[in-house]
Amino acid sequence: MHVIDWLIVVAYCLLSLVIGFIFTKRAGRSLSDFILSGRDLPWWLAGTSMVATTFAADTPLAITGIVRTKGIAGNWFWWNLVMSSMLWAFFYARLWRRTGVLTDVEFIELRYSGKPAAFLRALKAFYSAILVNCIVMGWVILAMTKIGKVVFEMYDINAVRAPIINTEIPLDTVVTVASVLIALVYSVLSGMWGVVVTDFFQFAIAMSGSIALAVIAVRHIGGIANIRPMITAAAAAPPSVLRFAPEFGAGRLALITFGVYLGVQWWAFRNADGGEYIGLRAMACRDEKHARMSLLWYSFAHYVLRPWPWILVALVSIIVYPDLADPESGYPKMMIDFLPIGLRGLMVASILAAFMSTVDTHLHWGASYLANDIYKRFIHPEASEKHYVLASRAAMVIMAGLAVWTSSIMNSIEWAWKFLVAIGAGIGPVYLLRWYWWRINAWSEITAMLCSLVTAIAIFSFTSLGAREFEGIRLLIIVAISTTAWLAVTLLSAPVDKRNLRTFYERVRPGGPGWRPIEQEFGLTSIHSGLRDIGGALSGSVFIYTSLFASGKLLLGFPASTWFPLGMAALAAGGIMLACLKD
Repeated sequence: MHVIDWLIVVAYCLLSLVIGFIFTKRAGRSLSDFILSGRDLPWWLAGTSMVATTFAADTPLAITGIVRTKGIAGNWFWWNLVMSSMLWAFFYARLWRRTGVLTDVEFIELRYSGKPAAFLRALKAFYSAILVNCIVMGWVILAMTKIGKVVFEMYDINAVRAPIINTEIPLDTVVTVASVLIALVYSVLSGMWGVVVTDFFQFAIAMSGSIALAVIAVRHIGGIANIRPMITAAAAAPPSVLRFAPEFGAGRLALITFGVYLGVQWWAFRNADGGEYIGLRAMACRDEKHARMSLLWYSFAHYVLRPWPWILVALVSIIVYPDLADPESGYPKMMIDFLPIGLRGLMVASILAAFMSTVDTHLHWGASYLANDIYKRFIHPEASEKHYVLASRAAMVIMAGLAVWTSSIMNSIEWAWKFLVAIGAGIGPVYLLRWYWWRINAWSEITAMLCSLVTAIAIFSFTSLGAREFEGIRLLIIVAISTTAWLAVTLLSAPVDKRNLRTFYERVRPGGPGWRPIEQEFGLTSIHSGLRDIGGALSGSVFIYTSLFASGKLLLGFPASTWFPLGMAALAAGGIMLACLKD
């Protein structure tokens, strides 16, 4: 890289650190300021932070691998979650904002009562912060190391000597650990304010780099008009690579998996109600309207704006590198081979930005559980606010160390991704219903969590269903076993104390037929607008999907007869969705 490229990378790193120092004082005032930015985030900042978090260093590589091996239709693995995002926006964002809690784990003792609730809070805090969070950060760090390995091998610079321990360390490891440390420093200093503000700039940088690479890649093959004929002619890719939906002749297992994506996965996954770091952003918004708008902006940016630059680069990589042994390496190879001075530095900065925007959120999210839901709740409940802020900062350091260690023992990003989906596959129904059915209790959640985890471990350890082609069947088995178990436990165990249910209902006001016995017993009035919210969620899903496919067909040079009707449908669905937003 030229000195100009390195200056761009250094400038980005300095910007991240400066933002951290700017918000240090504000973050240190209280635990609420550190974890939730004092509940004063505007919708556009909260929503952009959500998008930036899901834009990690591994994401463009993963999309490239999917497109090269499964075609554009392979993206239904995550496109199916559009419907889940609309549930978050129209049903759950305002509910999270009304809870008044600091984390979605603290919500457990608001919704449930007694020792089972306390046990579940501790269990889920540990499960989410240590197991789930470290797996995610582990594969993100592993992906960043892989990118660095490709880049430095091209320059024939593989290691640097560490003078203190007098040994050589791989240069990709040095760069990855340094990036983690930078993200750790500004996150520790500034809490959520620093995280979301740096996420905003990181998303802008990451998208700029992605778009620049896509434009240059397309120009290299002579323009958009050449993608379809050259892809069709490429021996490495079947004609179906350009299809937006799987082929009906692709085989029974492929169709079962596609059916599970559309009919099951989006509501069965562990954050089906928008909890975790999504819930943190919603709870940190200024009010319920900002919480809902943040989710709508997230959905549009996440599904419509982000993917097409990556898909274009992936398609061009098939033409330029038809015989790659590692399909995911097509993206960094395009970056190294075709970007000029200046843009190469921007692209490296964008990869670092994508990496840090994920790491900072997961450090903050995991630390919020350790500090608020374990340390404050069970170890030291009477300390000052500044003491808890200090505990949160210490927890971030612990999370960073655990994440680096996890990545060191992890071999496959894809395996980690599949395993994480599997262990959370049967928890979603409980999370959705706990807001709308009074009979759900702490034992329901405990059973769903443990059944999904144990079943997933058993499938991956003792059967052949852990293979990629059995993904749909695997998820169906886990959901069926978990759902059967938690429903039985719910009906056989004692319900939550009704005074606790009344307190929860009066604060959150979820409404719906599942709360009718509690409403009648205590004379409570529902303010639920169910039909309008259902209409909003359905029209929002249609708007996102039609916008996604219309923009893709337009970018790929399909005839107007294929993308124009989708554009019209997007406008109509968008109008209906906006009408449903009126209070």
